[in-house]
Amino acid sequence: VQLVESGGGLVQPGGSLRLSCEASGFTFSSSAMLWYRQAPGKEREMVAVISDTGGWTNYADFVKGRFTISRDNDKNTVYLQMNSLTPEDTAMYYCNVNVFRHTHWGQGTQVTVSS
Repeated sequence: VQLVESGGGLVQPGGSLRLSCEASGFTFSSSAMLWYRQAPGKEREMVAVISDTGGWTNYADFVKGRFTISRDNDKNTVYLQMNSLTPEDTAMYYCNVNVFRHTHWGQGTQVTVSS
């Protein structure tokens, strides 16, 4: 299993970023996918989850209405569109999948929100 995140960077408050996670090594179209984040000194927390078909999504309360998770099963890629970013969104963002009861993580992509 390999998960490769991209799309992070430095953005001003109120700005937007789109993260991508390209997956391989498992049946992507049969797997729910998740995004997590971890800020310095804090525990890793779930941001969003999407079902295998993309027909169901769920979000942490702190991103509802601002972030959107989506997927393209033809490209084996899951996305996280992040709008109205605030400094509190600064964190390393990770892609996650559970395959045969094993949890897999990408290397993460850094998002920094600062003026």
